Amino acid sequence: MQLLPVGITYFLEVARTGTLTEAAQALTVAPSAISRQIGKLESGFGVPLFVRHARGMTLTDAGSRLLAHARRSEAEAAALVHELRAGPDVETRTITVACSEGFGRRIIPRAMAAFRRENPDVTFQLDVVSRQEATRRVVEGIADIAVTYTMGPQHNVRVECAVEVPVAGIVPIGHELAGRDRVGLAELCEYPLALGSTATSQRELFDIGVQLEGLTIHPVLVCDALAPLYEFVRCAGGVALVGDLGDLDVDGVAYVRLDHPVFRQREAQVQTMPGRRLPWSATQFTSKLVSLLTSPGSAG
Repeated sequence: MQLLPVGITYFLEVARTGTLTEAAQALTVAPSAISRQIGKLESGFGVPLFVRHARGMTLTDAGSRLLAHARRSEAEAAALVHELRAGPDVETRTITVACSEGFGRRIIPRAMAAFRRENPDVTFQLDVVSRQEATRRVVEGIADIAVTYTMGPQHNVRVECAVEVPVAGIVPIGHELAGRDRVGLAELCEYPLALGSTATSQRELFDIGVQLEGLTIHPVLVCDALAPLYEFVRCAGGVALVGDLGDLDVDGVAYVRLDHPVFRQREAQVQTMPGRRLPWSATQFTSKLVSLLTSPGSAG
């Protein structure tokens, strides 16, 4: 059920797709109908909302501000429809969480299980996506909460907490680095490396550190998924890097902290949509995630 005005609905789709044609296809209406509604909005506000180009439309500053408001309204409208359909038990709802893989491996599922022990009527949707996609889903109201790594200021989300997460090397059991408290970047690079792709924040910072140290690397395995990296290390194929979220335990590998200041540029964040009123259950779960990230020893 659509609660937003038609003009705002059309505006949101044009902002998402960037063209009248694609918006019209998604909404199954004529492009001229969308154009008229956008024109009415611009006339009513007295400012242009889009810059028209030969290949599409991009938001003006005013359009970006309207988009942020419209996304909040869209998310709250969807929540209201859910609550009305749920009947008297308005707190029975699904909390949607988007996260990057490191968080989805243990810390978030454990938090969900613990939360449901106290709130058995709450259900979850967990989407494990790239770090940028997790943030995008909160910005657009697709997810209630994002838990992801970031580098640099975040302007389109409300950051509920931000913590520096150390980086650890994982090595096979019995490896000569096993049992060490810390290892330097140059020493780690003496071994066959299994790394994420250059699209990942950890790899981006690793490459910066390598350049600063004047090192040359040739990864023997490049993979963004954690499970293959762990198995590769277990089978003595090389060493790999993971974020130390305080949930590291026996996995057939040993962990050693990687000591280099370059990794301090990356933060783990819990993100929500600015200005959006989350339902009580999502607010409480957000608080639980903040507690776990700021006191990672309690993740188990």
